[in-house]
Amino acid sequence: MAKQETRWVCQECNWSYVKRMGRCPHCGAWDSMDEVMVAPKDSGGDAGPVHHGALAQRRPQPLSKITAGPVDRLPIPMGEFARVLGGGLVPGSMVLIGGEPGIGKSTLLLQVAAQIGSAERPVLYVSGEESPQQIKMRAQRLDIQGDPLHLLPDVEVASILHQANQMHPQLQALVIDSIQTMRVEGNSSAPGNVSQVRDCASHFQRWAKEHGVPVFIVGHVTKQGSIAGPKVLEHIVDTVLYLEGDPFHTYRLLRSVKNRFGATSEVGVFDMQAGGMIEVENPSEAFLAERMVNVPGSTIAITMEGTRPLLVELQALASYSSFGHPRRTANGVDVNRLLLVIAVLSRRVGVRLSEQDVFANVVGGLRIEEPAADLAMAVALASSVRDQPVPADLTIVGEVGLSGEVRSVSQIEARLGEAARLGFERVILPRAMQRRQLAKPDGLTLLPVRSLSEAITTALGPKP
Repeated sequence: MAKQETRWVCQECNWSYVKRMGRCPHCGAWDSMDEVMVAPKDSGGDAGPVHHGALAQRRPQPLSKITAGPVDRLPIPMGEFARVLGGGLVPGSMVLIGGEPGIGKSTLLLQVAAQIGSAERPVLYVSGEESPQQIKMRAQRLDIQGDPLHLLPDVEVASILHQANQMHPQLQALVIDSIQTMRVEGNSSAPGNVSQVRDCASHFQRWAKEHGVPVFIVGHVTKQGSIAGPKVLEHIVDTVLYLEGDPFHTYRLLRSVKNRFGATSEVGVFDMQAGGMIEVENPSEAFLAERMVNVPGSTIAITMEGTRPLLVELQALASYSSFGHPRRTANGVDVNRLLLVIAVLSRRVGVRLSEQDVFANVVGGLRIEEPAADLAMAVALASSVRDQPVPADLTIVGEVGLSGEVRSVSQIEARLGEAARLGFERVILPRAMQRRQLAKPDGLTLLPVRSLSEAITTALGPKP
């Protein structure tokens, strides 16, 4: 019998080495090596009998001979969750949900499973971290009635798939919480290891495609915020969702970063309460609910999260520093974008910020990635420096270039429609957008600008 060999496998890129190294030569990750026992492959030998019947079913077919009808998605009553998935749950799909500990992954999946399951078509909820009694306590808190779920505390993939086969074809969906606790018989690695996570995901993916049953998988995240385990885990699944949120706020954002059956970058907004995840149907109103009007340093930016326009409040504060090196603090925006806006304000507009501490914040715990909020951030900084408030009925959208110009943004019609729906009367936007024959909503006045200095003058008036 061949001996097992010891290999060191990188947790990030899955490359293996014969000795441990502090830094992976392939992907450059530090302290990512994990010891794995690997059985050497048998040299030579017969590959086994060839089943010609199975091979005949895998013959290539011309594209014109393949019939592809519309996919009947499984409806999900939770509209925000269905929105992120692309309109519903595709049979045989595999959905991976990641997030920080305590963010609400298990709570959200338990609610979704209870909504799509029933006594005739139950959902098999497999937990490798909690006992059935603990899950029952959460179900009572969420007020889950009836028998839409069958609970199974197990970590062996073979045993889980055996129970799933016993329930098929009445099985509605399969939930695995979490993939880092599962193990495959015959793999000597510890649960959560690279090889174990890859093998477990491959088994569940093969079973989902063969039986047409959707599978939800919960994944832990690393310190960097990415899903723990090999990157191949995200390639195996059909959809990758991240549940994000500030631990000091109740709002949670379910973001799609990969979706084979719908648009990516879609976002669903939830409110984490004692009764579970509550859908936020009008997130713009929720983010602006506690806004103080006529306050210096506050502007309203129109951002896009996927195909959804969101109006958020951007706050900026500039105060003279008592130290030699002023601080630059950003919460909810990229600090590099903040530094770019500060440099353009100082160089192109003449707003002196070299001796002042600058703080930028997005209200509500939302994080803005797109550059369309640059202009709103710059106007908020100028408002704080001048100590002049921005009019309460004014919203701002536009990207700021290094020359001080205001550049165009995408999906401007949807942004304008959301601003008009919430009662805003004026919008500062790039002048280049006038060439596109915009369908302006009724009651909304467009204020096109070409440069950053012109935008500040339009919002705050001439410099005193």
